[in-house]
Amino acid sequence: MSNKKEYSNGELTIIWQAHKCTHAAECVKALPNVYKPKEKPWITIENATTAELQAQISKCPSGALTYKLNQ
Repeated sequence: MSNKKEYSNGELTIIWQAHKCTHAAECVKALPNVYKPKEKPWITIENATTAELQAQISKCPSGALTYKLNQ
Protein backbone atom coordinates (compact mmCIF):
# COMPACT_ATOMS: atom_id res chain seq x y z
CA MET A 1 0.00 0.00 0.00
CA SER A 2 1.42 3.37 -0.97
CA ASN A 3 1.53 6.38 1.29
CA LYS A 4 0.53 9.49 -0.67
CA LYS A 5 0.00 12.97 0.77
CA GLU A 6 -1.05 16.21 -0.87
CA TYR A 7 -0.21 19.78 0.10
CA SER A 8 -1.81 22.77 -1.64
CA ASN A 9 -1.27 26.53 -1.79
CA GLY A 10 -4.39 27.14 -3.88
CA GLU A 11 -2.47 27.43 -7.16
CA LEU A 12 -0.49 24.20 -6.99
CA THR A 13 -0.82 20.88 -5.17
CA ILE A 14 2.32 18.95 -4.25
CA ILE A 15 1.86 15.19 -4.31
CA TRP A 16 4.33 13.24 -2.17
CA GLN A 17 4.53 9.48 -2.57
CA ALA A 18 6.59 8.21 0.37
CA HIS A 19 7.14 4.75 -1.12
CA LYS A 20 9.08 6.29 -4.04
CA CYS A 21 11.32 8.53 -1.94
CA THR A 22 15.04 7.63 -1.98
CA HIS A 23 15.89 10.32 0.60
CA ALA A 24 18.37 12.11 -1.68
CA ALA A 25 17.28 15.31 0.14
CA GLU A 26 17.39 17.41 -3.03
CA CYS A 27 14.12 19.01 -1.94
CA VAL A 28 15.56 19.97 1.45
CA LYS A 29 18.75 21.34 -0.11
CA ALA A 30 16.83 23.43 -2.65
CA LEU A 31 14.05 24.79 -0.44
CA PRO A 32 14.90 24.27 3.26
CA ASN A 33 12.12 26.66 4.32
CA VAL A 34 9.56 24.39 2.65
CA TYR A 35 10.86 20.86 3.31
CA LYS A 36 11.55 20.08 6.96
CA PRO A 37 11.68 16.30 7.45
CA LYS A 38 11.75 16.50 11.25
CA GLU A 39 8.50 18.51 11.45
CA LYS A 40 4.86 17.58 10.93
CA PRO A 41 3.63 18.43 8.41
CA TRP A 42 7.06 18.22 6.81
CA ILE A 43 6.07 20.29 3.77
CA THR A 44 5.20 23.95 4.41
CA ILE A 45 4.10 24.87 0.88
CA GLU A 46 3.36 28.51 1.65
CA ASN A 47 7.06 29.21 2.25
CA ALA A 48 7.86 29.33 -1.49
CA THR A 49 6.30 30.65 -4.66
CA THR A 50 4.52 28.37 -7.09
CA ALA A 51 7.34 28.89 -9.61
CA GLU A 52 10.00 27.96 -7.03
CA LEU A 53 8.07 24.82 -6.10
CA GLN A 54 7.63 23.78 -9.74
CA ALA A 55 11.35 24.21 -10.43
CA GLN A 56 12.37 22.22 -7.37
CA ILE A 57 9.86 19.41 -7.87
CA SER A 58 10.98 18.92 -11.47
CA LYS A 59 14.42 18.02 -10.09
CA CYS A 60 13.23 15.30 -7.67
CA PRO A 61 15.43 12.32 -8.63
CA SER A 62 13.02 9.61 -7.47
CA GLY A 63 9.75 11.08 -8.69
CA ALA A 64 8.40 10.97 -5.15
CA LEU A 65 7.43 14.64 -5.45
CA THR A 66 5.12 15.67 -8.27
CA TYR A 67 2.60 18.46 -8.62
CA LYS A 68 -0.61 19.43 -10.32
CA LEU A 69 -1.79 22.94 -11.08
CA ASN A 70 -5.17 23.73 -9.57
CA GLN A 71 -7.86 25.03 -11.89
